[in-house]
Amino acid sequence: MLPLRTPQGVRSTQQVDRSQPVLPHLRSRAPQSVSHASGSRRSISRRSVRIFAWGTSKTTGPAPGDVLGKDYDQNIPSYNKGRRAGILLHPTSLPGPYGIGELGDEAKRFVDWLADHGMQCWQLLPLVPPDPMYYSPYSGTDANCGNPLVVSIDELIKDGLLEFSETPPRVPIANVDFPAVAAAKLPQLKRAAQRLLKEDRFKRLREEYLKYRKEHPWVEDSALFDVARNLPELSQLAWWQWPEPLRLRQKEALKEFREKNKEAIDEFIVIQYFFEKQWKAIRSYANGKGIKIIGDMPIYVGGHSADVWANRHLFELNEAGLPEQVSGVPPDAFSATGQLWGSPLYKWPAHKKEGFKWWTARMARTLELYDECRIDHFRGFAGYWSVDAKETTAMNGNWRQGPGLELFTAMKKALGAVPILAEDLGVITTDVVALRESIGAPGMVVLQFAWGGGPGNVHLPHNHYENCFVYPGTHDNETSVGWFRGSANDTDKAYIRSYLRTDGADIAWDFIRACMAAVPRTCVIMMQDVMRLDNTARMNTPGTAAGNWRWRMGDGNVWNSLKKEGEDLRKVAHDTNRLPKPKA
Repeated sequence: MLPLRTPQGVRSTQQVDRSQPVLPHLRSRAPQSVSHASGSRRSISRRSVRIFAWGTSKTTGPAPGDVLGKDYDQNIPSYNKGRRAGILLHPTSLPGPYGIGELGDEAKRFVDWLADHGMQCWQLLPLVPPDPMYYSPYSGTDANCGNPLVVSIDELIKDGLLEFSETPPRVPIANVDFPAVAAAKLPQLKRAAQRLLKEDRFKRLREEYLKYRKEHPWVEDSALFDVARNLPELSQLAWWQWPEPLRLRQKEALKEFREKNKEAIDEFIVIQYFFEKQWKAIRSYANGKGIKIIGDMPIYVGGHSADVWANRHLFELNEAGLPEQVSGVPPDAFSATGQLWGSPLYKWPAHKKEGFKWWTARMARTLELYDECRIDHFRGFAGYWSVDAKETTAMNGNWRQGPGLELFTAMKKALGAVPILAEDLGVITTDVVALRESIGAPGMVVLQFAWGGGPGNVHLPHNHYENCFVYPGTHDNETSVGWFRGSANDTDKAYIRSYLRTDGADIAWDFIRACMAAVPRTCVIMMQDVMRLDNTARMNTPGTAAGNWRWRMGDGNVWNSLKKEGEDLRKVAHDTNRLPKPKA
């Protein structure tokens, strides 16, 4: 119901009605003269020919033995199935001088590298403001806002909002130190925001900011929440521990808070405008180069977030504002004790009562930022794992019914086609598959998961299906090199050597070639695998909180260093029919 692209099938070079099986000779455009056994000739107009339906006795068109038109042998089927390839790389991992990747020139250089080497999509992790303790993008403080830490300092200099002498200290390329980056960058972002708000020379930018603010009314609650959580007296408290008038969002308390903290609220919204302006410039640049942006939407939102504080009636919370049941997944390939995420669960009857308008608005915002969107933990829409908030692991819990097709029907009614990718890894039951197929969404297969369970494993290439994305590994996996050297057991390795006809010496690229050659329409490769890196470059280890999301790919010379890998990617994409097709 919500297809990523038009339904797949063998396509003729001429337009025909595909609602029923079509014989090849009915595809000719021009009227044809056909001979009959009697020796008479008659002209067949394409408009007068009804499509042949198998199993019916009444047919029209040439009879067996008739002479077909001269262009009959020109009706050649097209095998362009929209195959493509791309790279998974979060912007924080890009090169840059200020300790973190940003939305500036290095992001454009990455887009150039993608386009030069035949890639057609860039997949990234959620761009939301990450949680301030472990900086996970999957547990952000606001589902609609952007991460201020990726706002480009150099772009602000180009706009005249900062002087070169005001830039944060340049730091050697290393893994991201999020607290240090925040301490260095946020004061400069606030300085730039104040200039935009107060100086006459920025009238045009100020008008753009006011337009952004008017068109995105949700940002008002986002600003209130962010300013409140950063007040010295509240910074160590969760929102459910705030003073009651603010916690309960009493009208007079919110009015008083806005008046008292107007400058900080305006600053926050200006910085969100900076993010919006810079990100949309990157997306436009990418689209102009033929690159689609694939975003990522976590199914759950963080408990200490503007989303829950401003919409507590849509979440399963007790009177104090705390969840009694929280999110997670039972033991799976990623973790023997499951993953305890701790996010509050949705009160689905309340969402249904409102026509799922919160979800529709969330998806609308997502499609403002991305061309397509991966929904993390898609299986939770069919059935979700509910764990007592007192538990310390996700091993003990219950499966509960999700909203199912009703949610996606409501979104389609409001938004039209919604181009989503369903992350359907982990414990996948038949209802998850049925839901994904009913909305036409592609799923995911991961080659790293293929080597246990025998030849029926869905992640093995011979079991793949076209309407899905294939990965050597994802951000939650080890790198291919790290996995093969470490976690893969002897049985796994023997199967890989036999199946892929390899000795495993270049396992990252063995996996890349196997994924590119497989039938899924889209192949996405982690940059770490392109670079043949080991687990020191791992992005995330599920089930652990600290030390994740920090990897960076190198300095600005990395694009020259990756020229050979880019050329190899292009050749493999050519050989597997994944290069972009020339424009007509």
